[in-house]
This record gives sequence, C-alpha cells and structure tokens, in this order.
Amino acid sequence: MSFNTHGSPQHDDGASGERVEQLDAAIERLAAANAIAEVSPVFEVIDAARPLMFDARGLEVLYTRVPALEAAGLFGGSDWNHPQTLVPSLAVRTVRHGDPVATLVECLSQIRLLAVAKGDYSHPSVSAEHAHHFLAQVLAMNLDLVVGDLHEGDRLRPDRLGYAVQYLYHYLLEHLGYENFLEHLVAEVWRILEQRPVQVDGIKQMVTQIAACLNTPDTLVGEVGEDARNLVNAVFGPTAGCREDPGFEVYTERLERMDDAALLQEAIAFAGAMHSTGLVSPYMPGFIRYLRSRWNALIPTALGLSYTGADAFHCYPALIHTLIDEALFAETSQAVYGLAMMLERGILYSPPVAPSLWRQLRLSLCDAAAQKIVAVFGNRRSPECFLLADVLNVLGRPLGVGQGNYPTCQSTRALSMWAFNMPAELLRIVAWAARDDEIVMRFEGNSISSRELGAGLAAEPPVDVDAVSLLTVPHLDRIYFEMGRRSAGRGEDPHKWVNAEFHGDHVGHGFRIAVDVFTGGLKDFEGFIRDFYAAYHPFYNGNIPVINPQPAGIAVTDSATRFLGWHAITIQRLALDPSQVMRVYFFNPNNDSGQDWGQGIVTSTQGNGELYGEASLPVAQFASRLYVFHYDPLEKGEPTDIPSDEVDRAMRLAQESWASGR
Repeated sequence: MSFNTHGSPQHDDGASGERVEQLDAAIERLAAANAIAEVSPVFEVIDAARPLMFDARGLEVLYTRVPALEAAGLFGGSDWNHPQTLVPSLAVRTVRHGDPVATLVECLSQIRLLAVAKGDYSHPSVSAEHAHHFLAQVLAMNLDLVVGDLHEGDRLRPDRLGYAVQYLYHYLLEHLGYENFLEHLVAEVWRILEQRPVQVDGIKQMVTQIAACLNTPDTLVGEVGEDARNLVNAVFGPTAGCREDPGFEVYTERLERMDDAALLQEAIAFAGAMHSTGLVSPYMPGFIRYLRSRWNALIPTALGLSYTGADAFHCYPALIHTLIDEALFAETSQAVYGLAMMLERGILYSPPVAPSLWRQLRLSLCDAAAQKIVAVFGNRRSPECFLLADVLNVLGRPLGVGQGNYPTCQSTRALSMWAFNMPAELLRIVAWAARDDEIVMRFEGNSISSRELGAGLAAEPPVDVDAVSLLTVPHLDRIYFEMGRRSAGRGEDPHKWVNAEFHGDHVGHGFRIAVDVFTGGLKDFEGFIRDFYAAYHPFYNGNIPVINPQPAGIAVTDSATRFLGWHAITIQRLALDPSQVMRVYFFNPNNDSGQDWGQGIVTSTQGNGELYGEASLPVAQFASRLYVFHYDPLEKGEPTDIPSDEVDRAMRLAQESWASGR
C-alpha cells in the first residue's frame, strides 16, 4: 500500500526484520509476565511498536499481531480493555493531544478495532458493527489528517507522533474499503442524528471536518452531495443572514438592519434547519435573544412550534423568557432545540414542572458540582448556565440521553424514564445533586444517602455526557448498587425489588426472568415468552397499551450471535408499524441504538414508525433477546392464547444465540 505522506520528513523507520523480532519478543515477555502477576511490562511493547507506526508495512505487522497483543494483556487494567465503552470524541483527543504513551496505546487500540471491523479478529465484548461505527466516527473527526497537511501542533509533537497518527488514519481509511468515504461519513452522521441524541459535540466536530472537506476536494473522500451541504449549513449558516458564517458581531449588525419580512424568513430558516437535523447553529441563540427585545411574538415561529408548543409558550411567558435569558447562548446552542421540544411535549401543564423549573433557575451549585461542570464544559458560561441548558435538553429529548463512557445503563435509563414520565422527579434529583452534592432515595422504608456510599461503576470522570448526567449518575449509581446489595441473598434476582424502588411506583409489580440466578441456565423459558406476550402484546392483553414505560433487560449479542452481556433498556410501547407488523419500541441508553444482533435481527431507529430516540424490533425478535421484564399482573392476558409458532420462533432465536448451552 502507498499513500501521500503530505510532507512527512524522510526517515528509516519501517518493518525491518530486527524491529519485528523486537516486537514479538516484547509481546512474549508481556504475556509471560501477565501469566505470573498482574503487573504488565507494557512499555517494552509500546517502545517496540513505536518505530513500526511510520509506514504501511509496519502498520500491517501491528495489525497481524492484534491477537497476540490482546492475549498478552496489553490493554489490561485500562479503559482500552473495555472497547465497548470507548467514546470516539475522547479517542480523538487522546490520539491528537495525549501524552506519547496514551497516543500510542490509542493507535494500537484502533488497529485492533480495524481487525474486529474486518472480521480478522473476534473480540468478546465488541461487535464488528460497533467497531466499524466507532472507526467511522473517529475518522470523521480526523479528516484533516487525511485531506490536508499536518497542522503545526501535530508536526511538532514529540517523537514525530503527528506523522505516526497521520499514517494510521491513511491506513484505516484505505482498509475500511470506502470507495466514497465522505458519502459514507455523511450517512453515518445522519444515522446518528435520526436518533436525536442530547450530546452532539462529537457530531458537530464531524460536521466541522466535513465543512473543511468541501473546501479541500480529495479523491480519497469522494463526491459531496446535498446531504453533506445540509449538515454544514445547519451548523454554520442556516439562514440568509449568516450563510457565509460571518461571525457573531457582523450577524448582530445585520439583524439590526433587517425589516420584519427578513426577520420572518430568518426565523423560518432557523426552525427548518434545527428540526430537520436536530442541530442548532451557534447563531440561533443570538437571534432568539434579539427577538426578545424587538419581536417577542416571532419566537414561537423561530422555535418551529406547533399549536401545542406555542400554547405552552404563551401560557408561561415569564418562565420561558427567563429560561431564554439564562440558558440560551452560543456555547449552549443545543438548548434552543431542548426548549422547543420541551414545549412541544406539553409537560409544563403538569402542575409541579413549572415551579420546579423556577427552582432550577434560582439554584446555586455547590463547589463540588460547579467544579465538575467547569472541568468538562469550561468556564465561558457559569456552571448554572450549562446545567440549566442540559436540563432543557434532557426534558426536551428524554430518549436522547446517553451513558457516554459510564458503564451505568441503569442510572441513565432512570434519567430517561423520569424525564419522559416524571419530569418534576428528575428536577428534584438534579437539584439535590447540584446544590447538596447528595441524592437521598428510599428503599423498603429506609433512606439511602449517596453521600454515605462508596463509588460505584461510575468511579472515573465521565466523557461525552450531558451536565445532568455528569452530576446525577455517580450518585444514582451508588444508590442502585446499595439497593442491590440489600436485596442480595433472597433467592431471586435483586432487580425484582430494586427496579420498582429505584425508578418509581409506576414500575409493574409483576416480575419475570428467563435465567436462574444461581446457575445461569434457562428457567421456564416458554412460560417466560408466553407471559411477555400476554402482558405486552395488544393482540393478547386486551389491547391495553404500555401505560408507563417499563424497565427491562436484554441479552446483547453481536452479528455473529455471540453473547456480549446483559443490558438495561426501557420498553416504551408496542404498536403496528407502517407495514402492519407489530413491533416493540424501546429506549437503549448506550449512545447508539442501531445494532446488528445476528440472525437477521437488526434494530431499527428510523423508517418503521420510530419516534426520535426509539429503537424497534418485531415482537418475536425482541422477545428472543429479552431476559427480564416487569408487568402489571392485574392487566395480563391468558398465556395459553399465544400462538405456539410465535413462541417457538422467539425461543429458537434465543436458543441459537445467547441461550445456547444454558
């Protein structure tokens, strides 16, 4: 393989036989050391790998050593040992700005994921599809390395790391097999946006790179279509007044010179771009704030509100105006979309919500909470502003909350459920965490304070999460695990007691689990499937819809049907899709709901009647991956009425995948 090095200096690094032998010897020593103790001499391997990263032959050597590197424990004891939790935006910062060791380990991790994506290496916790999506997003955020010369900061990195990283991304790009990379990249961005995530910093970073490509044509990335231009325009120039990205001062001067007709066109264009993409231009908050003093009645149009949203806007003018004044800035531009969708949901008509938002507006953060927000979001706005903005985002898009790099699907699911169904409860929990650095919940009549508990799974600083999750998830995680500890030893799965106490009284008191908690084997699996259909399927439960979203657990598999682990989700509803197929619509907190679980089971996120943030599957396919659910025992149909062929299909799909051998 050969490619343009964009001015890389001449050097003699390469895949010489001596260097390959040094690498293999270092890997053997690492494997031997790990077999005796958990102290890994990883630096020997990293030092041996470093000179092989400066040309295609050396990278190919590293690629072929991926199984050996994994077996030797190179990534053991680090976040890289759990590739399913890695976050593209963090990977970009590490590979471009990390210290030399972290950069090199990240490069090796991405070579490993390339092997997984191509099917040359099978990893027990990450699928080929997940690896492919991850690399596509990382490539998107580093397109400047592929289509242009190195920036000064990259060129001057120690040990010529900038050039090594550039070689890596040329290598990844060519080996992923894209004939038209930019077309695939744009499709990846749209695929994610269709799920309307709350956290879109990484997406905007990808759009920024796409914008750079528009001005730097390159045969490696291919042709540019309207989809790419629409993304770029939505962020940098959605209206006639800011089409060429003139800067905030110039745009403000233009607004002052516009007549009412021009302002109306600006409002319509902003609303159209925001609702079609889910992205908000940094120019839009300034426009909304300008309308506050000149033409307040135009704000509902600019927000793209329907009659429902506009009515809420006019019913709570003082609250909405204060939210605009305190939360909407260029640095928090996505909160415009959050505000619009919160109004569209009509949740202000629930009596506790408006006063809860007034409390949030007047809230002063404790030092610990303020420091966390400043560390993640910076100090260009106050910590209270960043938190308020993300409160609007979460309330507006409860199915867009993601767990980031937290291994805390249960707590993220709870935030989503509260925002969706109990917004005042969410606001109370946010206030406690932000003001008091503590959350208190009750379990079987006894109070549990997060302040009195040790760290749970969310022990490390978060990445790629909203401010609401940043402050609340560590507290919620501790409480969840304490509830589990108190439920242990009862002879049944602790979720039976924990979920209802943790998520709220709307969780069904009926509980079904497909596996024996002691042996891990299947337990009355046919009865489990029949009970699910009888409790949830409208054809068999008396046509009763899902009244309140319910917590459930799935057995996650990859495209080869390998079992990857248990995962918390929320069952949102069951309904016929446009093709008259009954589907389960559910919320998955893992940041990306589009997944291939093997056996032709591919979760859909658009095109089958999904609302933003929902994933869906036909009922039998969903039931085949379900392992635990709650239900209302007083509103369940007759399990024996479920057709045997439907039950058999769900059981067969399970027994030929995650349930094999159980």
